[in-house]
Amino acid sequence: MSDHRAAYELLAERLASQDLDVEAIKAALKRQHIETPSWGYANSGTRFKAFAWPGAATTTQQKLDDAAMVHRMTGIAPSVAIHIPWDKPENEDYAAMRQYAEAQGIRLGAVNPNVFQDDEYRLGSLGNPDPAIQERALDHILECCQIMEAVGSRDLSLWFADGTNYAGQDSLRGRKRRFEQGLEAVYRHLPEGSRMLIEYKFFEPAFYSTDIPDWGTAYAWSLKLGPQAQVLVDLGHHAQGVNIEQIVAFLLDEGKLGGFHFNNRKYADDDLIVGSVNPYELFLIYNELVGAEQSGDEPASATASQVAYMIDQCHNIEGKMIPMIYSVLNCQEAYAKALLVPRERLAQAQAAGEVLEAHRILTDAYRTDVGPLLAQVREEMGVPVDPIAAYRASGYEEKIRAERGTATPSGGFQ
Repeated sequence: MSDHRAAYELLAERLASQDLDVEAIKAALKRQHIETPSWGYANSGTRFKAFAWPGAATTTQQKLDDAAMVHRMTGIAPSVAIHIPWDKPENEDYAAMRQYAEAQGIRLGAVNPNVFQDDEYRLGSLGNPDPAIQERALDHILECCQIMEAVGSRDLSLWFADGTNYAGQDSLRGRKRRFEQGLEAVYRHLPEGSRMLIEYKFFEPAFYSTDIPDWGTAYAWSLKLGPQAQVLVDLGHHAQGVNIEQIVAFLLDEGKLGGFHFNNRKYADDDLIVGSVNPYELFLIYNELVGAEQSGDEPASATASQVAYMIDQCHNIEGKMIPMIYSVLNCQEAYAKALLVPRERLAQAQAAGEVLEAHRILTDAYRTDVGPLLAQVREEMGVPVDPIAAYRASGYEEKIRAERGTATPSGGFQ
């Protein structure tokens, strides 16, 4: 018997006594999907310094290799988001790029346009007062719509650094209208069956105003645009104390929650490992997602089943591969605990106004040690029971360090 099996049997017996379907819980965990970001495997840094890490990926092919390794270790990371032009292949051969990913056992996921790094975007992209710059940004995003078709992606993930630094610098209503016109043009060119995910951020890099500062703005524009437009929630893009799970609940109920960029932050958008600062918050977010999906209420249930779960982290001082594996595992643990919430008992306590009982039911699920359950699920999936230990023992880290060395640039597919 495996080391975890006895503990799993005890846990399964306890869960069954609470009328929880253990086999259904395991099946849900096996279907879980966390998308990792190509840029998370490359060198990165803060506003003050970019740190070179031995073995960090410098080409998209290496990023895909690393993403495939994370999937082999966890079994639940089968896709990788790409960033254009960071991941633009030579000769723009996206068919070859897609084939390479699939040969490694993964697929290409969300396509992320870059309309913030070029000098021309100093005053913004779609919100820029210069029509020529607006057109340049729009052309790039429309190019990414074509790339989506080439790589088989269903998600166009949009984040904009647009804003102003000084009062009076630009017309705030004018910027709003420019954005609406640009997003409408993008919406008309979305591939069939795909989605536009609109991300928001309450501050940074602009110091006075941000053109998409909150979930309400992204929600309002998604309503105007239509059913293919939804909101993307980045856990690091909120002011201190914001109740993110309440935002999640609202967007689920409106059918407008499209996806997540998972990370953690202490003060601002630090891009720390998801679950590393506030694991209880991550659990509460998953609790809303699981509750909506299991409720059968529409559109919340259908919306929850289609949410894109994506990591958006730049690991600066802690390495690349193990932090990414750890991020995926933290999401898996939070999801597992949310699946253990006895929904019927919780609803009864809530309806009866039993405040502390309802709170206790929820926190008891959070405090449950799901390690034996996850070990059992991984064993049944044929992936390592301890993914981090397995990665350390695999020799992959030593291999990529020897082959790649230490380099600062991050280039395209080759």
